[in-house]
Amino acid sequence: MAAISASQVKELRERTGLGMMECKKALTETDGDIEVAIENLRKNSGLKAAKKADRTAAEGAVVTRVADDGSYGVMVEINSETDFVARDDNFTAFTSTIVDAFFAAKSEDVAAVMDGELETTRERLVQKIGENISVRRAVVIDAGAGNTVGEYVHGGRIGVLTVLNGGTSEAAKDVAMHVAAINPSVARPDDMPQEELDQEKAIILAQPDMAGKPENIAEKMVQGRLKKYLAENSLTEQPFVKNPDQSVAEYVKAAGGEVTSFTRFEVGEGIEVEEVDFAKEVMEQAGRS
Repeated sequence: MAAISASQVKELRERTGLGMMECKKALTETDGDIEVAIENLRKNSGLKAAKKADRTAAEGAVVTRVADDGSYGVMVEINSETDFVARDDNFTAFTSTIVDAFFAAKSEDVAAVMDGELETTRERLVQKIGENISVRRAVVIDAGAGNTVGEYVHGGRIGVLTVLNGGTSEAAKDVAMHVAAINPSVARPDDMPQEELDQEKAIILAQPDMAGKPENIAEKMVQGRLKKYLAENSLTEQPFVKNPDQSVAEYVKAAGGEVTSFTRFEVGEGIEVEEVDFAKEVMEQAGRS
């Protein structure tokens, strides 16, 4: 078996974009024949992408796209395994391609939009980068007549789409920025689920200063604290981040509009991440080479 030189590994890496260990292994299996190694890697690309699919992808990016007239917008979360890859130019280009596809399709069906060429593109990126890449979720907001969609993405990790009835695109974007920063539970007090109100009421009633209070007094205290809770957690009632002297509702009203709804994505929310000893993983990989 011929010895594999550093220059051969370097050439294969440059031609494929794969990692050093993978290139060295491919060359070893082909006795240093670069062309055969490339052919084998191409044949196995789908398999290699599939093998990486069981690894947790909880980093990544949120991307948005809104129509020029503000009539509709889309938001997509695309995940990678590490934050390092999320900043890679190849990953960034992929996210742009993906959000454009969802924007054109006006669909939230990830499986349907990704079927075909986009899935092939994803697999090639997995092969090139060496990490699991997945399109996790998407939302399409169709504002309807007289409404305006706003968008804001903070640091590539938090994305928001807002809908205003009337108003301006600037106001819609400002409200999206507020939602990204403050993370309200609902758009308006009336939107708060009764289940959450009941849970909050139970918490209030269990507080020490409620003990021994007459029922009518206790109920007044509960209603007062629930009102405060709703104000703190409802977008329209919160002090506007750019001007805390006015509420979000007041700011939007001054811009000729009214808050309708919002959708907020944060990278990795709700994903359980397995703790990984990366130093150990690297040493094990080096030991197999």
